Amino acid sequence: MRHLLTTENLAADTATAVLDTADELKRTLLGREVRKLPTLRGRTVITMFYENSTRTRVSFEIAGKWMSADVVNVSAGGSSVGKGESLRDTALTLSAAGADCVIVRHPASGAAHRLAGWLADTGTCVVNAGDGTHQHPTQALLDAATLRERLGGLAGRRVAIVGDVLHSRVARSNVYLLATLGAEVVLVAPPTLLPPGVEHWPVTVSHELDAELPAVDAVMMLRVQAERMHGGFFPSAREYSIAYGLGEARLRLLPEHAVVLHPGPMLRGMEISSVVADAPRAAITEQVRNGVHVRMAVLYHLLAGEGEQA
Repeated sequence: MRHLLTTENLAADTATAVLDTADELKRTLLGREVRKLPTLRGRTVITMFYENSTRTRVSFEIAGKWMSADVVNVSAGGSSVGKGESLRDTALTLSAAGADCVIVRHPASGAAHRLAGWLADTGTCVVNAGDGTHQHPTQALLDAATLRERLGGLAGRRVAIVGDVLHSRVARSNVYLLATLGAEVVLVAPPTLLPPGVEHWPVTVSHELDAELPAVDAVMMLRVQAERMHGGFFPSAREYSIAYGLGEARLRLLPEHAVVLHPGPMLRGMEISSVVADAPRAAITEQVRNGVHVRMAVLYHLLAGEGEQA
């Protein structure tokens, strides 16, 4: 891989190789008192986040440090962006300063792709950590890793993605990656929270959550992204929760083996109840743990070279 920008054109072999590497890294670090590998010693990884983040930013930082890379954090508020510097000039500055990899989160869809274009001749690779409502490829990879771990594989599995699909880069990334890996995806949402052109995605669409739950192997609940909404998309939070929230009664509709996922942050009591979020079949904390190993694997494939051993 040269960059990791999207799951839409990510080959199945490449995605599987990243997931297999993440599994191997997880086994390698299991039980170690000092979780440190020398694989990326001498490499510099810069995280550049223009939006707030807890899970993604922290797990990338931990991933880089566990691989012995030098990790530098840049925030919009503490950089020259606050003085009016453009994204392009910031990226070129970081590359000139010695960045081997730039991990970027940006509110504008397509920002990571523009960044990769500007850095094409520099040797610096780019990882998309979320761009607007477009893509979040490492989240999809860690979700796939969690499902493989819980279900034993993805081929032939049926996954429901429920809620605010319109504003969710996680939903878009998961749709394409899960389809590439052989899973069937059903989107469950009110019509107002489905994006234009969804009929061209490799999915089926439903508006009835109760009808879909008995036939799925996993259900991914999405947060309602009120910060991206301008106007009314549903009557009220209470009515949304009644129609599309996953509570204890709906949990009983799922097959015994079914897994509950949530990319976080959770709005407990709206799209998911605390009883469900903390239930044994919920793999939400496992997603966070697997996120570190998956992001280690991504950095390995981008920076370590084919001759290196993870």
